[in-house]
Amino acid sequence: MTVTAQTHEFQAEARQLLDLMVHSIYSDKDSFLRELVSNASDALDKLRLASLQDSELAGDATDLHIRLAPDVQARTLTVIDNGIGMSRDEVIDLIGTVAKSGTAQVRAALAESGDGSPRDLIGQFGIGFYSTFMVADQVTLVTRKAGEATGTRWQSTGDGTYTIDDDPDAPQGTRITLHLRPVDEDNSIHDYTDPAVLKALVKRYSDFISWPIRMTVGDGEDASDETLNSQKALWAKSRDDVSDEEYAEFYRHIAHAWDDPLDVITLHAEGTFEYQALLFIPSAPPFDLFMPEHHTGVQLYVKRVFITAECDELMPPYLRFVKGVVDAADLSLNVSREMLQQDRQIRAIRRRLVKKVISTIQELRDRRPDDYRTFWTNFGRVFKEGLVNDPDNVPVILSASVFDTTASDTEPTTLADYLSRMPADQDVIYYMTGESRQQIERSPHLEAFRAKGVEVLLLSDPVDELWTSGGPGGATDFEGTRLVSVARGEVDLDGDDDGPARDGEFSDLLSWLTGVLDESVSQTRLSKRLTDSAACLVGDEFSMSPQLEKLYRASGQQVPATKRTLELNPDHPLVIGLQKAFAAGDDHSALEPTAKLLYGMAVLAEGGELADPAGFVTLLADTLTSTLP
Repeated sequence: MTVTAQTHEFQAEARQLLDLMVHSIYSDKDSFLRELVSNASDALDKLRLASLQDSELAGDATDLHIRLAPDVQARTLTVIDNGIGMSRDEVIDLIGTVAKSGTAQVRAALAESGDGSPRDLIGQFGIGFYSTFMVADQVTLVTRKAGEATGTRWQSTGDGTYTIDDDPDAPQGTRITLHLRPVDEDNSIHDYTDPAVLKALVKRYSDFISWPIRMTVGDGEDASDETLNSQKALWAKSRDDVSDEEYAEFYRHIAHAWDDPLDVITLHAEGTFEYQALLFIPSAPPFDLFMPEHHTGVQLYVKRVFITAECDELMPPYLRFVKGVVDAADLSLNVSREMLQQDRQIRAIRRRLVKKVISTIQELRDRRPDDYRTFWTNFGRVFKEGLVNDPDNVPVILSASVFDTTASDTEPTTLADYLSRMPADQDVIYYMTGESRQQIERSPHLEAFRAKGVEVLLLSDPVDELWTSGGPGGATDFEGTRLVSVARGEVDLDGDDDGPARDGEFSDLLSWLTGVLDESVSQTRLSKRLTDSAACLVGDEFSMSPQLEKLYRASGQQVPATKRTLELNPDHPLVIGLQKAFAAGDDHSALEPTAKLLYGMAVLAEGGELADPAGFVTLLADTLTSTLP
C-alpha cells in the first residue's frame, strides 16, 4: 500500500536544535561531515552483521562503501552508503524527533545554553544529523531498508517542518544531499564541493573508518575513483604510530561525542585468548549516564568484523562511561547475546579490562591531579557503584576513589591519606552519609568530632548510602581499618569515667522518655557525641540510615520504619531543665509535649522529615503560647 506524501512538524526540542544549527556561531562547522560518515559507517556495520546472521536477507552486502559526490554547479554534496538503510517509520523516529529518553534533558540544556552554541548539545544527545544545517539550507535524504521493496524520501529546509514520501526507485542504503550555503570563510563555511577540501576533512576526521570512503576525481576520460581513507584499524596499530589527534577523532567517532578523551588505554593480549582493545575515558559525561536504559560504550569486533555496538558483557555498569573497541580473535562471528553472557573468554577479557581501567584511574589520581579532578567530578558517582556490585574489586576501587572530608573545605582525600593523618590512638575511619555536604556538616552528630579535631569523611552521593550500609556488597574496612559511621552505634571520644554516674542521675528520665516516645525510638540514653545540640537520633551499628530508607521507598520498595536511639546532651540547658522538672514531681504528663518537641528537633537537626509536620507545628505553637504572659 502506497503512503502519500506528508508534511510533519519537528518535535519542539528538535525545532529548537535546528534553530541553533541554522544560526550557529560554532566555528567547527566542518565536523558535519564526520557525523554523516560515522552514521554511514554504522549502517554498513549493521548490514554486514545482519547478512552474517541471516543468509536469506534480501539485501546486497557486497562492495560495502561510502561515497562522497560533490556537484560544483548545483552547489550540493551527497553522502551515499549502501548499508542497512531505514524504513519510513525509522526515518520519522530517528530524524524527526530527538532521542525518546532525552526530551526533558534536551529542554533543560537548551534553556541553559545562553550563548547559542550547540556544540555540547550535539555531543550529549547524539543528534549529529542536525549539524548538516550548519552548512546547508536544505537537506534531502533518500533511503531504502535492506529487504524492503519501497524506499523513503525525506526533505527539510530546517524551518521546523519536513516532508516525507515513498520513493519506489530508491536504492538500498541511504543518500543524503546537502544544498550548501554560500562559501563564507569568515563564518567557517568552506567550499564543500572542492575535492581537496573533502579529502582533507576525511583525512582529519575519518581516516580510520573501516569501510572505503570513495570519491570520483578528475573529469571525462581522466575520471577515476579514489579511496580517501586508509581504513587502518587504530586498535591494531602501535601506540607510537598513532597521534593524539587521531585517537581523539576515533573516540569522537565511536562515542558520537564532541569532547576530547581524558585518557587512552591500549591492550594487546596474546596466548590463550588473543584480543586487542582500545578504550577511552571521556572528559565529559553523556546526558543519559544515569538513565536505566544506558548501555556500556564498548564495541565488540571479531577479527575486524563488527559484532555489536554495546557489548554490556565486556564492561560492568559502574564503568559504563568507558568507550572503545575490543577485537577478539577466537569468537564466532555468529555469537549471540546469550553466548556472550556465558563465554569464558569474554569473562576473562572483562576481568582484564576492568583491572586496566581501574589502574588507569589510579594513575590519573597519582600523576595528573587536574585530569583526575575532572574525572571524579563527572564520573565519581558512577565509579563508586562498583563498591556495591563488584565485590572482587572493592579494595582497588576504594584505593582509586576520593572523598570529601572535614579536614579540607575544597580538597577531597584518599583513604590512604586519611590513614596517614590518623592519630595513634584512633583505630577506625569515621564517616557520615547525608544528602549534601552542607547538611552533613550541620548535623549534630559531628559536634564532638569537630570539637576534638577528629577527621570525618563526608559522603553525600546516593550510592554512598548503599556501599556503607553493611549489606551485600559494599565495604566495611580499608586495608584492615574499619569504616565506622558517626551516626550509628555508641561513640566515646573522651574515654572518661563519668558515664555511669551521670547515667544513674538521668536514668528515670531516660526510661520515661523511652516510654513516651515508644512509637518512634528504641531507647533513650545520654550522648558523648553532642556538645552544642540538645538531642540527636542514632541508629544501631548495622541499621539502615534514614536516607537509605528513603532511597528504597522512592524506588518502590517497602521498608519498615526503623526505630532509632534518642541521645541527649546532659550539659544542654533544655535537658538539664527537663531533668529538674521531671525530678520535682510525680505527674509528668505536662512534660510530654516537651519530650515530643525534643524528638522532633532531633529529626529536623539531621535534615530528616517529620512523620506529622502539621502536628509538630501545632504542638510547638501551643508550647510557645503557654510561655507567654
